[in-house]
Amino acid sequence: MPVEFIGMIATQEASEIKRRPGPVVDPDFVRRFARAYEDAGFDRVLIGYSSSRPDGLQVAAYAAAHTDRLGFLVAHRPGFMAPTVAARAFATLDQFSGGRIALHAITGGSDAEQRRDGDYLSKDDRYARTDEYLEILKKAWTSEEPFDHEGRFYRLEDFVSAVRPAQQPRIPIYFGGSSEAAYRVGGKHADVFALWGEPLAETAQQMAAVRAAAAAQGRTTPPRFSVSFRPILGPTEELAWERAHRILHKIRSGYTGEEDFIRDRRGPDGQPQNVGSQRLLAVAAKGERHDRALWTPLAAATGAPGNSTALVGTPETVAQALLDYVDIGVTTLLIRGYDPYDDAIDYGRHLLPLVRAEVERREREQARARQTTPETASETASKTTQPRDETAALGR
Repeated sequence: MPVEFIGMIATQEASEIKRRPGPVVDPDFVRRFARAYEDAGFDRVLIGYSSSRPDGLQVAAYAAAHTDRLGFLVAHRPGFMAPTVAARAFATLDQFSGGRIALHAITGGSDAEQRRDGDYLSKDDRYARTDEYLEILKKAWTSEEPFDHEGRFYRLEDFVSAVRPAQQPRIPIYFGGSSEAAYRVGGKHADVFALWGEPLAETAQQMAAVRAAAAAQGRTTPPRFSVSFRPILGPTEELAWERAHRILHKIRSGYTGEEDFIRDRRGPDGQPQNVGSQRLLAVAAKGERHDRALWTPLAAATGAPGNSTALVGTPETVAQALLDYVDIGVTTLLIRGYDPYDDAIDYGRHLLPLVRAEVERREREQARARQTTPETASETASKTTQPRDETAALGR
């Protein structure tokens, strides 16, 4: 299966080391940013969600109108919009964009962040609501007949939508989370289950947990998997590591770009409530470097509010590190940089081609191996052994 690459766009250029310039919504930058990712060869870009950020569906609509091929993964929190309304909104955008929309369901791991938008449910209740929400959403996209629903969180009668997604049978659902509840609900509904960048062993453990949860829900085909990283590239190993330490120094010297993002995800004690961030901090506490190129101090320095572990090295080193995750079953790689716009261009020039070329080479080898059927192998063996038999007979 070809590897899928996802980037991430925002409405202004900012990161942990870049102070936000100008207005919160900069249309010119959104156009340039989306086109940069399209030109770089990315499959999709993620549009994030928080209680203080611009609306993701509208950002996706604007960016889709200024691109031709790029897909858009729109982060969406169940509970703030009725599922039938969301189904029509996403289906309408999927039609206008020519089938380039996917939904990234994020249930919400911070009570404080949820309450800013008026949601006072507990975490367990939020996941129960997400489960019911996604059931309705999928049915709204696919049902040709009116249907009723009466559940714990939603009740509706005689619903059928005239607008269907351009993609059939429905829009893809990505799902993020690292708690047992996330495994359970995502294992049931997700087409792609998204994880943050942990070491290979820990990532494989999470994948196994999601597969087990999917099987417990009766699924015969488990979700595919996405893993997120912050690659830091350099023309040599030394220069890549020098750049990595400069980024770390900037962050430790004074947080400049993402203060509200950090604030949104911390609990009353200042520590992250979501399990994904807790896991990244635990990995960072075990050591700075893991596997081939995984580097964790940036997660520790920022409190791991999102995907914040780096892969550091030359494009060749980082490409091999990404392929290590492909080897354990990852099909989607979400990467974004600390210099967001310039890094997107560099990834397209130097990183994506290396990964894709190796994946294609492996697929060609596997196709050739499949062509060698047992019958073909038997015939080949017979032809190679026959001359030896005749030589032996002549010798006798």
